Amino acid sequence: MNNTVLMSDALNFSVEKQINPYYGDTSVNASRAIAEHGAIKAALVSAGIHVVDTTSPAESQDGVYTANWALVRGDKAVLARLPDVRKAEEAYAREVLQNLGKEVVTVPDGLRFSGQGDALPCGSYLFCGMGYRSDEAAQVFAAEQLGYRRIQLQTIPKLDENGEAVTNAISGWKDSFFYDIDLALAIIKQPTETEKGLIAYCPEAFTPDSRTLLAEFDEVDKIEVSIEEAQQSFACNLISTGQIVVMSAHAPRLKSELESRGVRVITPDISELAKGGGYIRCTTLTLE
Repeated sequence: MNNTVLMSDALNFSVEKQINPYYGDTSVNASRAIAEHGAIKAALVSAGIHVVDTTSPAESQDGVYTANWALVRGDKAVLARLPDVRKAEEAYAREVLQNLGKEVVTVPDGLRFSGQGDALPCGSYLFCGMGYRSDEAAQVFAAEQLGYRRIQLQTIPKLDENGEAVTNAISGWKDSFFYDIDLALAIIKQPTETEKGLIAYCPEAFTPDSRTLLAEFDEVDKIEVSIEEAQQSFACNLISTGQIVVMSAHAPRLKSELESRGVRVITPDISELAKGGGYIRCTTLTLE
């Protein structure tokens, strides 16, 4: 799993335009953010992952989060359709992926698609998120293009004091602390012909129907993650090779559970990059 990933850099990272609920502290220590990004890369390399480097697009506050650029399988990439604040990343990502030899396809006009952030491969299956940054029709398209069997899920919305779903003032889209599924679910091991896969997920992050679907999905074993570790510590936003996991340094319960199953865990300490609502998984786009 995750043999090769694409990473940009944190040179243009900022939290100026608040397009998800994690924004709050609008001051960013740029040098610390760059150091954190370097620590993530070093951890991935030590886990045996090959990192392909590219520069982040100029004047793009979220260009560090390459997971949202596309979903890639083999030589084909389904390009993302991102919020207006991130539109400049789309053409940039197309060029980078084409230069890497990928055939780039786009979802039909008018659909939202958050790339790998909302579509997590697990063997022949694809855990998909919808309702915030991705539309179900876009997930159908991506799964068909790349040959996956889709498991369509939805996370819970952010609610206001009256219990009504919140619309983000910048994006104009519905908001959630789990706006991408990689904030609520992680692939630890893929299923094989002889063994089940393994996922970690936060049941409380999902709607009742999605929670039931996950509980009944029998191709994987499951580790349940608390809402506190998922939302406050980005516990699920990790990257795994199947034997080694690079994850949050602030999710001790998940770390302990993984280690009890024989998984080696590496925990770079991230704070600045989290101010943009992204974490370790967000900074990496799997190429193979």
